[in-house]
Amino acid sequence: MLGIVGGTSLLYADIPELDKKTVATPFGPAEVYMGEIAVLMRHQFRTPPHKINFPACISALSLSGVDKIIAFGSVGSLKKEIEPGNIILPDDYYSPYSIPTIHNNSIGHIAPSVDKELIKKIHENVPDTISGGTYVQTAGPRFETSAEIKVLSGAGDVVGMTVASEATIANELEIPFAAICSVDNYCNGLCSDKLTYDAILERSRQNKERIEDIIGKVIEIFG
Repeated sequence: MLGIVGGTSLLYADIPELDKKTVATPFGPAEVYMGEIAVLMRHQFRTPPHKINFPACISALSLSGVDKIIAFGSVGSLKKEIEPGNIILPDDYYSPYSIPTIHNNSIGHIAPSVDKELIKKIHENVPDTISGGTYVQTAGPRFETSAEIKVLSGAGDVVGMTVASEATIANELEIPFAAICSVDNYCNGLCSDKLTYDAILERSRQNKERIEDIIGKVIEIFG
């Protein structure tokens, strides 16, 4: 079963009619919308990025029968050539901050990755996507300083606050994982516009139809 994780980029998108259920996991409960696919909204209960219970969220999808995960994320661009409005499919990620794990009471060494076959299929079937790039995860909930962006731009291409954690736990649960990232802004210091959450929400509103088309195509391919 296909599992979709959504956040800011899905706030204004219409998704298929699904039944909501609360899934109990060893890490706490999480809400999952179930049907022929499973959808989990990472900011359920209006949870900010640094408070999301990632082990519960991804475990809830696993317990619901999900065997592949496509996460949608809103990101900022670390590169001038990656413009707001672009859709990027990262093939690697980096986090200088701590990442949650389901292996708190055992040794769980893994070599985390983003699933290349999922990325390839998405890129082949969804037009105007950028295949490849590094997702840098910061802790949130604040935006990064201009100085931090200067450092992070040497490590990656886009920055967000969630996907690296989701990818790591999906890897620990042996679930293939890929992300579709909507570039909603340039990062702090890369343009003259003031960076605000309201501006990012407005970009999400503008991208509503495109994101819905992408969701439909992803369900068609993997659902």
